[in-house]
Amino acid sequence: MAKFSTSSRNKPSNMTNDGCLYMGGAVFAFLLVWCGWSYANPIVFGGNNFMLRIVSDMRSECCTHPTPNLRFDPPDSTFYDDSELRYSIDKKVTGWDDKRKEWLKRHPTFTAGSKDMIVMVTGSQPNPCQNPIGDHLLLRAFKNKVDYCRIHGYDVFYNNVLLHPRMKSYWAKLPVVKAAMLAHPEAEWIWWVDSDAVITDMEYKLPLDRYNYKGHNLVVHGWPKLIYEEKSWTSLNASVFLIRNCQWSMDFIDAWANMGTISPDYKKWGEIQRSVFKDKLFPESNDQTALIYLIYKDRRLTDKIYLEGEYYFKGYWVEIVPTYYNITKKYVGIEREDNLLRRRHAEKVSEQYAAFREPHLKEAGNGRWCWRRPFITHFTGCQPCSGNHNQIYAEESCWNGMLKALNFADNQVLRKYGFVHPDLLDSKTVTDSLFDYPDEGPW
Repeated sequence: MAKFSTSSRNKPSNMTNDGCLYMGGAVFAFLLVWCGWSYANPIVFGGNNFMLRIVSDMRSECCTHPTPNLRFDPPDSTFYDDSELRYSIDKKVTGWDDKRKEWLKRHPTFTAGSKDMIVMVTGSQPNPCQNPIGDHLLLRAFKNKVDYCRIHGYDVFYNNVLLHPRMKSYWAKLPVVKAAMLAHPEAEWIWWVDSDAVITDMEYKLPLDRYNYKGHNLVVHGWPKLIYEEKSWTSLNASVFLIRNCQWSMDFIDAWANMGTISPDYKKWGEIQRSVFKDKLFPESNDQTALIYLIYKDRRLTDKIYLEGEYYFKGYWVEIVPTYYNITKKYVGIEREDNLLRRRHAEKVSEQYAAFREPHLKEAGNGRWCWRRPFITHFTGCQPCSGNHNQIYAEESCWNGMLKALNFADNQVLRKYGFVHPDLLDSKTVTDSLFDYPDEGPW
């Protein structure tokens, strides 16, 4: 069993100081040139205050409100120039923390705020869906993720190829996540979201401070009691997870993947998993049970893995979908009492209005039996692409449930564009959201 350090990466990387020192050198060089030139060509711009203002503005631009320079890649050698570097899941990456730190040092406009940078990764199979409406549902689900990332300033990568020929089905996500870590050294977090998961609270932001506080490197929806006491293969769900872009994560992905289809012991791992987790329904080793097994066998991993159960980081659709109507009524009631929340505004400033709403949600709760919007609704067992849904669910309930979730989320987006769906089962019909919506809206 692989061991993982519980001391490395105890705090999230913070390269802001390096970036500011780099910019500070540039400011100092600029001042030397300026002083020499102004001595020979004296021009008065308001005395010393003018120069102080220039320095202050440049420092503020670097360290407070930076704009990443997408057209600047210096010729200095970085890990990308190493001919031995491989993106494949079966090739180890070493020294990643130092390599990433060096890259950020040479790209200082990416350093400020880097600890909050997120890249969402999602995807689907290479071939068209067998289910006649599968491609449509996956397109809508991807639009949902793009909408969320646009509102919150996150990047998103959609993959529909197998990055390793033997890592298929539920194992296909790990090669993509590892490649995304290498492709995005500017990002502190890679956020995997399954294609059949729908973000249903477009305002809610991941509580990164909670995960940064004790230096957690992996966040997944789960419950310790179900892992250690009940030994259940459903004690967590790997359909959505947040993983820090660091060496610990590189090593952990290697150990996780080695219980998958690239392992010569793949069949044996399936047997081991079923011997420990008696409620596991099928013999093959899968990504979710493999993750649970790693945590079960080495309890120290919980120092680095945060089992999130305080909100719907990933919620079960069967218990969530019937609540959409009541949640909508509650939110409309809040807006009828608060003129500020009814105010029209640009989509770019949506986060401010989310903050305005927050005081109204103190009594809403967060999770089952609560009326706050569920963050993510996951349609586990529905298999929208293949159509081979779990037989405990009616086909109609799966597809209608997905439509309701998608339109419930879409209404939160469309309002910024002046429209809403009056019926969550009718994707085609929208009505104008009038000036003082919701008082004059379609509810």
